[in-house]
Amino acid sequence: MSKLRVGLLFGGRSGEHEVSISSARAIASALSAGENASKYEILPFYIHKDGRWLAGEAPQQVLQSGAPLLESSNSSPAENNLVNSQQKTLERWQSPSQVAEVDVWFPILHGPNGEDGTIQGLLTLMQTPFVGSGVLGSALGMDKIAMKMAFEQAGLPQVKYKTVTRAQIWSNPCVFPKLCDEIEASLGYPCFVKPANLGSSVGISKVRSRQELEDALDNAANYDRRIIVEAGVVAREVECAVLGNDQPQASTVGEITFNSDFYDYETKYTAGKADLLIPAAIPDDISRQIQDMALQAFAAVDAAGLARVDFFYVEATGEVLINEINTLPGFTATSMYPQLWAYSGIPFPELVDKLVQLAIERHNPSH
Repeated sequence: MSKLRVGLLFGGRSGEHEVSISSARAIASALSAGENASKYEILPFYIHKDGRWLAGEAPQQVLQSGAPLLESSNSSPAENNLVNSQQKTLERWQSPSQVAEVDVWFPILHGPNGEDGTIQGLLTLMQTPFVGSGVLGSALGMDKIAMKMAFEQAGLPQVKYKTVTRAQIWSNPCVFPKLCDEIEASLGYPCFVKPANLGSSVGISKVRSRQELEDALDNAANYDRRIIVEAGVVAREVECAVLGNDQPQASTVGEITFNSDFYDYETKYTAGKADLLIPAAIPDDISRQIQDMALQAFAAVDAAGLARVDFFYVEATGEVLINEINTLPGFTATSMYPQLWAYSGIPFPELVDKLVQLAIERHNPSH
């Protein structure tokens, strides 16, 4: 039987480029392990930080080293200077010829231009199966405002929030103070200011005063034109993994504990800064409620393949509030998503195999 050629697509133009490389290394290893080795051939594709798609030796080099490819790694400084911006733009529109050889894509691109529906649209146009959510699920899962609206429509409880635009923040001096007054009145302190479309806690601030609120809004406006402000809540942060297409399953519930003020980028990706507890030490009925809500959230955004759903468990009141869904969660050996499934009885290589099979099933639905 001929092997299925899996196009492993990683890197990308977001701030999570390095995380994508770590995830891709773990997936490449899993696709080459045990029975998978006889089923799959890996065709790696590396999207450079400047947007170029590279195949062949370059992605292999990145997978082996675990480090991003610098300009000079692929060409000499003299050559780099010769390539003008117009040529580079043309290069970005040219995909390697190996693209035509791919049977199924495994995009593991985190953040903007990776899990926001853009790459999913391109892969859909290629008419080739791909792992994960389609355009709609990816876009809803990436945009915190649209996501919250979908959750609200599905009747899922969440923290109080207010949406703000860059235009309101950077407007005339009369409008901005009124905006801050409204936020203070409706949400109070502490609250969180977040760009609507960035992953991995980039650009997020926890604010406790008027001055911090003004600074945080200004900072977030540098990242995105749409911003969300959420009320702070004293709660435990728990997560549930979802696997499947139209009949998805929910994993065991895990908990994240950390010593920093909130689960920011540094805490998330620095070894020893956060602990993952699997299973979470919570009552069984709360655990079942979280699993049920995770499946509802998965359906609400029309996700497919995989997702990690994050919640706040307010122990004092017994409330469970949905925080967000992540349609392409971190996939390193130490990431919460694969660890939750490993505890639930699906080891990493089997999980990767299931995701590839789910991609094919979704592309070729049978009655």
